[in-house]
Amino acid sequence: MSEKSQKLLSLAQQLRLYKPPDSLNNPIRRQNGIPQSAKPKTAAVLICIFEGNDGDLRLILTERSSRLSSHSERRNGLCSIAGEVSLPGGKREEGDADDVETALREATEEIGLDPSLVDVVTVFEPFMTKYAMAVVPVVGILFDKKAFNPAPNMNEVETVFDVPLEMFLKDENRREQEKEWMGDKYLLHFFDHHSGSKMYTIWAITASILIRAASVVYQRPPAFQERKPTFWNGNPDEAIDT
Repeated sequence: MSEKSQKLLSLAQQLRLYKPPDSLNNPIRRQNGIPQSAKPKTAAVLICIFEGNDGDLRLILTERSSRLSSHSERRNGLCSIAGEVSLPGGKREEGDADDVETALREATEEIGLDPSLVDVVTVFEPFMTKYAMAVVPVVGILFDKKAFNPAPNMNEVETVFDVPLEMFLKDENRREQEKEWMGDKYLLHFFDHHSGSKMYTIWAITASILIRAASVVYQRPPAFQERKPTFWNGNPDEAIDT
């Protein structure tokens, strides 16, 4: 294995110190001590960051398999549509020790990512969906990108690709749509990314999670107004379309 990137080592050290702002609601931590049956359903996704050839920070995404129905399907508790872009992840299973194990297991099953290649550095606050699902982003560093040979499960994943993390802070190649949920108007963000001759659109909960991740990594807000909805007990949190 080649010598570890100093940029990634510094990023890992930064992210290990991450603490969610007091203003962000955390329904999972707040409900510690409540029987599992009373807690919201939980899923975890993996934000796997590596250093690109140009020295930029990039992350791994998937395009959902064309074998999925053209209609919205519930896969492992998350909504999936053929051709939709998402982070590797799924519903926490009974045998999973924690959210980290869920995210790594799902990444192994979906794209063949060996968990030993991923250095998990932090876990972000959950994002609540309209379907009473708490989605927990797990952040990991892939120091040796060359050691990862994608092996997508074709029943779930059509394509594995990567994008620059910083794009989720920029107003370039971004569109927005005003939505309303429980009388609260908010913005849904769409990011277009060209890879070769193909164009991918990252939106909904995936886009929201990556806006948050980019803001934490680069320590600055996005160059556009997020306008998040009010959802969880009247506190600002992400009630995200999926």
